[in-house]
Amino acid sequence: MEIKEAIKKAKENDQKAFKFLLDSFWDYVYGYQIKRTGNENEAEDITIQAFSKAFDKIATFDESYSFQTWIITISKNIHIDMVRKEKNKISQTISNQDDDSLNQILDESPSAEDQLIIEQNLAKLLKDIKKLKPHYQEIINLRYFQELSYQEISDELKEPMNNVKVKLLRAKKLLAEIIKTK
Repeated sequence: MEIKEAIKKAKENDQKAFKFLLDSFWDYVYGYQIKRTGNENEAEDITIQAFSKAFDKIATFDESYSFQTWIITISKNIHIDMVRKEKNKISQTISNQDDDSLNQILDESPSAEDQLIIEQNLAKLLKDIKKLKPHYQEIINLRYFQELSYQEISDELKEPMNNVKVKLLRAKKLLAEIIKTK
């Protein structure tokens, strides 16, 4: 399959075309973000977000341009937004602190009420996860509850790492839709 053909099929919601595009450009975008961020986890998160955003907006892609340039631009903008948010958080934190607050130590352990809310939210989340197909449940469990890396999940499921990333991305999107419909 060629890139232009894959883009046309992706615009028709062909999952194989999405996978082809992801496989074709993943390393390029991820490598670009590694150079920008110097952090593997951050680069991976940005790359996943970039593909998610690109696939959501694939219908707006102008085929007279390069897909590679488009996906890199999306990832660059996501990184810029992250940096801006981080700078904003830091400046707000600094401006909100005065000399007295710097010397105080806060007890950050959750209160009984907070703990109850956390447990209720977790119970709701687990119910929502159970609404997903079993293979999506498994991949969410491995990534977020067992905290395995993509490579460890790939080894566990005996699937290529890019398949694991795509499945996780789809699982998160489906879960988000389930949560939104409540």
